Amino acid sequence: MRAITVRDRDAGINGLTLTDLPHPHAAENDVIVQVYAAGFTPGELDWPATWTDRAGHDRTPSVPGHELSGIVVELGYGTTGLTVGQRVFGLTDWTRNGSLAEYTAVEARNLAPLPADIDHTVAAALPISGLTAWQGLFDHARLTAGQTVLIHGAAGGVGSIAVQLARDVGAHVIGTGRAEDRDVALGLGAHAFLNLDAGALEGAGQVDVVLDVIGGDVLKRSTGLVRPGGTLVTVAEPPALQPADGRAIFFVVEPDRARLADLARRLREGRLEPLVGAVRPLEETADAFARHRRTPGKTIIQVAHEEGTERS
Repeated sequence: MRAITVRDRDAGINGLTLTDLPHPHAAENDVIVQVYAAGFTPGELDWPATWTDRAGHDRTPSVPGHELSGIVVELGYGTTGLTVGQRVFGLTDWTRNGSLAEYTAVEARNLAPLPADIDHTVAAALPISGLTAWQGLFDHARLTAGQTVLIHGAAGGVGSIAVQLARDVGAHVIGTGRAEDRDVALGLGAHAFLNLDAGALEGAGQVDVVLDVIGGDVLKRSTGLVRPGGTLVTVAEPPALQPADGRAIFFVVEPDRARLADLARRLREGRLEPLVGAVRPLEETADAFARHRRTPGKTIIQVAHEEGTERS
């Protein structure tokens, strides 16, 4: 099968190579998924789990990518809850080969059924972005109606979904980003927008919740915006500072089949629209990694085309 692999940690994006690999093995409670569409996180080439297994042993050549949508083609021993031929979407394991391949092995519990009327390219934009947005806003920050939330990167993969979820629950939403992201963020439901390039962050005033995906100076400056009792949640890096009378939480997104199903239901009801910025073929993955910041929303890699759909 064809797959994108990385062998040299120091090579970065230039180390991404289209390679022929053996068909994956389905371990106990696994399924083998034929991947139709896959998502990636730009920084994952810096993650330790991209290069080593759970025991810390080198596992290169590694297949990156951790979001996928596709079809179950094989069940491992003891696997229940899914069937061969079923459409699914979800997350691959952090320390195993990922989704930028024609086939991949995934723990069945990390996948949710995908309704027939949701396109694979749209579904592949949901797992990490959707679960990160939900877990950050509601599981960790406990955002409720009437509160004010500041969402960094409001036109990005996580931020665009977070804006919609926060607006849907009745929060007052302030989005941030570059100047060109303004119309996208406001169109998704943000009540206000701050241009980070213009240094306008402090214009947010005091907020109940900050959702950060940027880190660095933006994360540090955001700490002072959290009102007493509020929460700053980040997936970028452990925060160096704590709000004066609040909480700062760093977390890593966790698989959640029930929440994935809920996100798909919201999409079908018209309450949620993942922002797919670009769709690229598997052989253009390296260029997609390099250009992700130039495209609003989530870049998706089209690995295969489902029978009955047109090829672009």
